[in-house]
Amino acid sequence: MVRHSLGLSTRSIYLGLACISLTLHLLLAVFCLSVLQSACVLPTSSSSTHQHGERHRPTPGAPGPEGNGSFSENTEEAKKLIGAGNTVPKDRGRSKLEELFRHPLYNLPRSELQPDDWLLRLKTDEEAEEVENEETATDDSITSDSDWQSASEEEGYDKVSWTRDKETHPPWLRFHLGISRWELYDRKDLNLAQLTHYLATQRILGAVQKKGGTQLKLLVSFPNYGQALLKPMRQPRDAETDVNLFYFSDFERHNAEIAAFHLDRVLGFNRIPPVVGRLINVTTEIRDITTDERLSRTFFTSPAGNVCFYGQCEYYCSTEHPVCGGPHALEVSVATMLPDLSLAPRRSWRSPWRRSYSRKKLAQWEKDPAYCDTVKKTPPYDHGTRLVDLIDMAVLDFLMSNMDRHHYETFEEFGNETFLLHLDNGRAFGRHSQDEPSILAPLAQCCRIRRSTLLRLRLLSHHDFRLSDAMRESLAQDPLTAVAPLLSEPHLSALDRRLAIVLRVVHTCQERNKDVIYNDLDQYDDQKLEYNP
Repeated sequence: MVRHSLGLSTRSIYLGLACISLTLHLLLAVFCLSVLQSACVLPTSSSSTHQHGERHRPTPGAPGPEGNGSFSENTEEAKKLIGAGNTVPKDRGRSKLEELFRHPLYNLPRSELQPDDWLLRLKTDEEAEEVENEETATDDSITSDSDWQSASEEEGYDKVSWTRDKETHPPWLRFHLGISRWELYDRKDLNLAQLTHYLATQRILGAVQKKGGTQLKLLVSFPNYGQALLKPMRQPRDAETDVNLFYFSDFERHNAEIAAFHLDRVLGFNRIPPVVGRLINVTTEIRDITTDERLSRTFFTSPAGNVCFYGQCEYYCSTEHPVCGGPHALEVSVATMLPDLSLAPRRSWRSPWRRSYSRKKLAQWEKDPAYCDTVKKTPPYDHGTRLVDLIDMAVLDFLMSNMDRHHYETFEEFGNETFLLHLDNGRAFGRHSQDEPSILAPLAQCCRIRRSTLLRLRLLSHHDFRLSDAMRESLAQDPLTAVAPLLSEPHLSALDRRLAIVLRVVHTCQERNKDVIYNDLDQYDDQKLEYNP
């Protein structure tokens, strides 16, 4: 009997311990679930991004998939990620791009600019007074207090009053007034950030198709009287150019225009007008506001319900090659316009290394190894910096694999003593898996390069300032990076590979020739400018 009682009590104790153990395990499981849930809550975008201004919002009343409302849910979520000047969160470690721009090669002192070194300038009081005296209508006169005033806010334009105080000028006007004989903009100018912010956020007031060129591009207008060149997304960013396509048959890419601006800036050239990415509503920001009948009648709704258009141009402007929203959202590049040709005429120059643009014929430079000897004897390449300017452009084109450099432009105001404008880069970054050595023909045949360019290229080949890292960080500042990287990793790796090729070509030239380096830094020695980690 005693043994039976002991057995029952022992079993009761075991059962009680089992229940306690089960309860403890349940409590532990509940606690772990709560911890995991809180750990999986993502931080808000406002705390993980750096803002220079308010976020870009879609136009109210934009039609959605059913014809009313706003963007579709996924598109709206992507739209919220876009903001002018927003940067992708980066590591708290050092910034390679900031360190690069602090290097002496990017901060070389320059002689003070003279009045005739500026492309545009504001009138002096004396000049303004002369104009005022010549004007018969007082409403149109220009005084020392107010250079220009808009008459009204008709047609959506802002009512503005611009004086000679630069603080009253919109960013696009400050950009125009900052163009000098030697560069398109000063990298340190704070207006650069304001300009890209304005391009990414300003309400689009009008959109018409731009005349000229072979592919579709639009001219958009803003309420502050500014304009910009818009190129739409035509294909996925990571799509490589078909190997069977000729260079003159390739699509233009919106992300190539953006990446070209950043690459030109990282190389220290500053010869491409600022370009920024933007997500627009193709319905409310193009179709509904355009006054261009040629453009308007090319809009249609695809079988998938997307709003599309194709415009009128030489290549890829047809229903078989439309530009389509998703269903309304469209990625575009928006480039700053240069001053009007009536104010600042430009001269177009045929490149000596222009391709034949033929499926069968070769250009003369492709058949004659001594072709550069002829170029060197031909004005304006026979004196000054024009030849090394052209070779700078060839280095830029090779790095981004742009074979479509048939012409280049300069401002007539500066004659031949000025920089070359690196415009129209939409066919760059088409193929990362293949390099095109022929783009480097000006360098390989002439064996001439600026000392400042060569030193910066060597600097960008070092691990601490690797070109791909600098470009990745620079591109992360563009609003469209919040949707997806503007250049894929294979394209970034190709930059480093091609940079090594450029340096090898220079080394080969130095082995065969003596006068390879054009010394534009004769007051500096290599020890001060070379990088010594």
